[in-house]
Amino acid sequence: MNGRPKVVTYKRNPETRNAVAPYELKFAAWIEAVAEANATDVEAIIIAEPWHIGDTYEEILESLSRLGGTSLALCIAQRKPGVADN
Repeated sequence: MNGRPKVVTYKRNPETRNAVAPYELKFAAWIEAVAEANATDVEAIIIAEPWHIGDTYEEILESLSRLGGTSLALCIAQRKPGVADN
């Protein structure tokens, strides 16, 4: 190992944004990504924008709670100037 932490990126499908659906359906890919990362030697998940893990405060808290009890870190990449939200 070269001393660098192993990270994975997660990008939510924009079509699920603001969808009226239970959290477990709307964020099934996030739940799976956390489980897979936790089961391997991944140390952090990188997202580009907060909306990748929730449209509302409650959804973001639920997504963050999915990291609870794991050793995973969450990194939010810096937004590039002039890049619009999806």
